[in-house]
Amino acid sequence: MFFLQLRLWLLMTVFFGIMYAVLTIAATRLGITNFYAHIVLAFVMIFIQYMIGPFLVEWQMRIKYIKREENPELFSMVEELAMRANIPMPRVGISQVDIPNAFAFGRSIRDGRVCVTEGIVRLLNREELRAVLGHELSHLKNRDVLTITLLSVIPLILYRLAWSFMFYGRRRDEERGANTVLIGIAAFVFYFITNLLVLYASRIREYFADQGSVALGNPPSALATALYKLVYGSARMDRESLKESEGLKAFFINDPSQAAAEIRELRQLDFDKSGTIDPQELEQLRRKRVRLGWGDKVMELLSTHPNMLKRIKKLAEYH
Repeated sequence: MFFLQLRLWLLMTVFFGIMYAVLTIAATRLGITNFYAHIVLAFVMIFIQYMIGPFLVEWQMRIKYIKREENPELFSMVEELAMRANIPMPRVGISQVDIPNAFAFGRSIRDGRVCVTEGIVRLLNREELRAVLGHELSHLKNRDVLTITLLSVIPLILYRLAWSFMFYGRRRDEERGANTVLIGIAAFVFYFITNLLVLYASRIREYFADQGSVALGNPPSALATALYKLVYGSARMDRESLKESEGLKAFFINDPSQAAAEIRELRQLDFDKSGTIDPQELEQLRRKRVRLGWGDKVMELLSTHPNMLKRIKKLAEYH
């Protein structure tokens, strides 16, 4: 767990170094030489993202927060897991979308919100749902929701810088325009690099939260089965339904857009065709060596979540 946390901190250091370098070069080219102006500009952008982020998630996912009397079982599960994790009780919400999934977000550990979709409540049994909720509460405990939010804003800023500078360059005199276009191209290259790093950080946090769910007392087989069912449920959804949550899939426990490809691999783990991944099947997977093809490696590189076969094998190691 320590090494996963260390990786996230190193990534944050690299990200803010890149961000500062790009802002410094851009501001200098535009004649802004005040050192503190660069710092203020970067943190203003991050603060705006920090403040409005939760409202955007609530709006896009159509979240309704509930009280204990509205869904006693769900509320009690979250309450019990929060006590085990030794974190403040988060707000509990139900997202009014059919895609089976769950997610956590918030500005801080005291502002935590844990949400499940209507689709996941219909799909999973109590033990499986508890394992998923343990995963989401682990995100809050690890404070990686804030980490990924802060990291995600940097590629966004670089993307906007890239286009604005390239557009600006075409509108100015030749010498100044060439300089700004070069800055725009450099910003676009850094946007691509930092976007890959955000995806890598996102994959780390998923492994971290899986481990956290097991530490909260959930059997690895329960979380493995939940992931298996979520992949199956997402694979059955039509493309239009999947598109409505495309921008927030980094917050989900699995990537719904990858479900069609993942279901083919995961069916091979369900040896008895029971629709679950039991402890015996996990033990068999633990003894196997998972090898990914070139295409699978590229797909994982560009994904917010780890390859599902690798991820479940990691769960098998906790068994």
